[in-house]
Amino acid sequence: MKALTYQSIADVAVTEVPDPTIVEPTDAVIKVTSAAICGSDLHLYDVFDPYLDKGDVLGHETMGVVTAVGSAVSRIQVGDRVVVPFVIACRECFMCERGLFSQCETTQVTEYGSGATLYGYTKLYGQVPGGQAEQLRIQRADANLVKVGHDLPDERYLFLSDILPTAWQGVEYAQVPEGGTLVVLGLGPVGQFAARIGVHKGFRVIGVDPVPERRAMAERHGVEVLDLTKDVADVIKGMTDDRGPDSVVDAVGMEAHDHGGVSMVQKFAAALPDKVGQALMQKAGVDSLSAMHLAFEVVRRGGTVSLSGVYGGTADPTPFLTLFDKHITIKMGQCNVHQWMDTLMPLVEDPTDPLGTEDLTTHPVPLDRAPEMYELFKKKEDGCIKVVLKP
Repeated sequence: MKALTYQSIADVAVTEVPDPTIVEPTDAVIKVTSAAICGSDLHLYDVFDPYLDKGDVLGHETMGVVTAVGSAVSRIQVGDRVVVPFVIACRECFMCERGLFSQCETTQVTEYGSGATLYGYTKLYGQVPGGQAEQLRIQRADANLVKVGHDLPDERYLFLSDILPTAWQGVEYAQVPEGGTLVVLGLGPVGQFAARIGVHKGFRVIGVDPVPERRAMAERHGVEVLDLTKDVADVIKGMTDDRGPDSVVDAVGMEAHDHGGVSMVQKFAAALPDKVGQALMQKAGVDSLSAMHLAFEVVRRGGTVSLSGVYGGTADPTPFLTLFDKHITIKMGQCNVHQWMDTLMPLVEDPTDPLGTEDLTTHPVPLDRAPEMYELFKKKEDGCIKVVLKP
């Protein structure tokens, strides 16, 4: 089959790889009908080379139709249309029973001290082949696959695999009070949904992004938008009684605009031999922290900052004096996708499409065009906000 595979830093290619098969009796195999490129895939493209091997299949936002099931699979049947949560969980362990599916003790990658196994996301998270491919082997199918109907387009359901529950969790973690104000930093795919969810919940939402097309999309959904200017913190405070918003969602993470040497450190670590690069990434601050620090600056005293963007450094400088003085609460973490599915399913199936799932994809393209789309998405060119691959 064809699949999008990692080759080297900033180099991916569609290549022929073996078809997936049933390995464990709890497995299933799906024919992929849609697979999206996620912002966190760009971290693999540029930063995480020490944890990748040439030929690794990427992608963790996937849906399709079941073509085979193992002998122990009972809930899922051949022909079911399904969404694949990017987190592989057991639903039975201590963590899963508490809704912390991203910390599943059955699939934790103990070799690296990481949480639950993920599709298409490096040795840190199990090095499981991803879904930017024509087919995908599903582990623990009964516990993980989400069955959906056959009538609505893929884009109504596809984003349940990651970015929609990630955005929902981000807003939940932001602890916005009733009638409060939420600032969303970064209006990429997760930020778009976080902002729309805030509007849906009745909050005042202010979105910040340097890209005009992203601001325009958010504005269509009732979001007040601001450019990322040097004085944006003062502007936000001026819009919020000189106090700041109640809550901030950082939907940017490590790919924030770097005004220092962080990108050089990232590239240096990625270019080193694997063991050396891994050691540097485990001990160094490799993140651009401008979005996080802006969140800490603008949030009101006693407010909450919710980190949805991915960070990878273990020695990033953190302004604890400011955080302590302002009495700021910080919540963060890999999305517990399964936890939010029952809440989100009625919204994506609502005829009015209240979260605008059909107004996000800007570039639906064949799988063969995936390499050029990675570069386009990275550079934010051609109005590219969300790429969906159609194998």
